[in-house]
Amino acid sequence: MRSSLLTRFAGVFLFLGALSPAYAQVTPPPAADTTRKYENPSGVSSSVKAPFFKSKLFKAVAIPAVLLTYGAITAQGDAGINHSERTFVQKQFRPVSTGFDNTLIIAPYFELGAVALAGVQSRNDRINVLLIIAKGEAIMLATTFGVKFLRGEPRPDGSDNLSFPSGHTAQAFLAASIVHTEFRDKSQWYGVGAYTIATSVAALRMINDKHWQSDVVAGAGFGILSAHLAYLSHRNRWGRKPIGRDVSMSPTYFGNGTPGMTISWRPSK
Repeated sequence: MRSSLLTRFAGVFLFLGALSPAYAQVTPPPAADTTRKYENPSGVSSSVKAPFFKSKLFKAVAIPAVLLTYGAITAQGDAGINHSERTFVQKQFRPVSTGFDNTLIIAPYFELGAVALAGVQSRNDRINVLLIIAKGEAIMLATTFGVKFLRGEPRPDGSDNLSFPSGHTAQAFLAASIVHTEFRDKSQWYGVGAYTIATSVAALRMINDKHWQSDVVAGAGFGILSAHLAYLSHRNRWGRKPIGRDVSMSPTYFGNGTPGMTISWRPSK
């Protein structure tokens, strides 16, 4: 009997001894260090500043800056590379109707409308796309024509002194950049098609002897830069609710043969 009781007490003591290390391991957390609490009141660690070449501003202006610099350096009228390129173009190509140039400059917008009608969702809703287009057009027209009047560069055919930069090329590349930005997440081919159209406009302006090579290169820079600045400065005023998805755009021709775009909006209930 006594040995049985001793055996039981020994078992209890062994059980409590086994539990005591587990309880000993549960220690209260150390007190927070409050000696530097006023150095960062928000409690959020400061983020490491990204290199400047990875910033949105640098990415937006890098390519346009190269194009504008090249255009400005080579803008020497009928001299240097402008002269050699004009001679080559005149030997290889014949002039094309300038009316075709005027129509082709907005062809990327026709592509934008056609892709939207096909049901492909753009990066922004349609109202904000229209706002970005309006802002980009305003920037492009102000900068391009401002430089035209200040520069006073004669055209190759001598028709006026508004050669540098090419407004047609700037318009085409502005539209192409917007198409590329809106649909690049869906497919890069939308941007490829739009930039191909814009490049064709630049080539036609030289074939028709309306611009020097420096004019069209700088025009491309102004167009791309205008689109990038429009996106950088745009804040989605309509929030995240896609109310603009009910806006539809479709290319059309008016009675006098002038191309344009019809915009319709069906307000949601």
